Amino acid sequence: MFWPDNVAVIGASNKEGKVGNAIMKSLKRKFKGGIFPVNIKEDQILGFEVYKSVGDIEDEVDLALISLPANIVPGIIEECGKADIKNVIVVSAGFSEAGREDLEEYIKKIVDEYDMNLIGPNCLGIYNPWIELDTIFNPPERQARPDPGSIAFLSQSGAFGAAILDWFSESNIGLSKFISYGNRADIDEADLIYYISEDEKTDYLIFYIEGVKDGRRFFEAAKKSKKPILAIKSGRTEKGSSAATSHTASLAGKDGVYEGAFKQSDVIRLKTLREMFNVAKALSFQPLPEGRNIGIVTNGGGVGVMSTDSLIDKGLELAVFSDQTKNKFTEAVEEGIIPDHATVKNPVDIVGDASSERYKRAMEITLEDDNVDVLIVVCLFQSPALDEGIIEKLNMMQEKGKPIITIASGGEYTHEMADKIEKKGLPVYQTPEDAVQAVNGLCRSAEQV
Repeated sequence: MFWPDNVAVIGASNKEGKVGNAIMKSLKRKFKGGIFPVNIKEDQILGFEVYKSVGDIEDEVDLALISLPANIVPGIIEECGKADIKNVIVVSAGFSEAGREDLEEYIKKIVDEYDMNLIGPNCLGIYNPWIELDTIFNPPERQARPDPGSIAFLSQSGAFGAAILDWFSESNIGLSKFISYGNRADIDEADLIYYISEDEKTDYLIFYIEGVKDGRRFFEAAKKSKKPILAIKSGRTEKGSSAATSHTASLAGKDGVYEGAFKQSDVIRLKTLREMFNVAKALSFQPLPEGRNIGIVTNGGGVGVMSTDSLIDKGLELAVFSDQTKNKFTEAVEEGIIPDHATVKNPVDIVGDASSERYKRAMEITLEDDNVDVLIVVCLFQSPALDEGIIEKLNMMQEKGKPIITIASGGEYTHEMADKIEKKGLPVYQTPEDAVQAVNGLCRSAEQV
């Protein structure tokens, strides 16, 4: 399914605007394997020879993509079964989400009869950036594709998944797999957890869930997962749950039941889209911490205080410096590296005229303390004293092996500096609340490893 040599596109088309045309373009763009369009009316599509049926393709086909009206999909799946094609993705809608449970049951029966794997129906498809397998029908000029990375993103909603792909790509968050699985006529969340948990390219699983198909099986799979699972579940309210049920034929259920089951199976629940993005960014860039004790270095006392409040609200701990660390800070003050009016207890406020050299020493001392598991660095670039040397100084600190999260609040110049910092592999956040969400996600993920 995810590492095919040859792919058939059933419903391929030359007509602009057709899903079958868009899928062909997505595959043609970078996929190095064989591409076999199937259409009874065409002879050539985008330069590829066209086949009237999958049965006419002489090469072994590993994956078939079906984009045809729902009522003829069962017959096409049966053709795939007879052609010994074991993996099928049905992007077509018009099944249980539209009240056609009978049609969905029928395709499930055919899949079982021929021992096939099916993703969908009513889905966006899959994306494996490691081999440029791109079955997504949204054009790349409208929806970007992330580079290879360590996060698998699995979405019940195709449209939501597409937006996340765009957002991740813009923020340089890499993916190992993207899977839009739709109505789950065959392959469901539990199957995907079992598979992705064994995937050597994946370190973390992030789900967008409206409801699960088989609650007990899902949570058993989550409990056994070798990788941390993070989930954002919609339908928290009664009306939201009702909307989810009609969207992808979900068993949305009472939110409190999911909340309890997530806790019992070690699934890390993310409450908002912003939180999911903040955590994904940190996971993509930084290592996991060994504990929940946080050090803060800032050139603005107010942001340090707000960061402390947010940490405590999340159940994280402000690290207590060792005597050795306190002595190092005293020496730095005596040497004139840090001014005597700075605050050298945690959070460390090196005041508004801090240069990159002052930051370097404060960050070094803090990271060298065994009591500090994560470092938050606040850089208020409005100060003329803070030079661009901070970019390389922050990068040097990554050699200490502990996760570093940066806060940089501001406008155009701050954004420019943040971009330069992130190119060194350090995530930057606009607000203390965003940064602390990221830190909390790192700590909770570390506890599940």
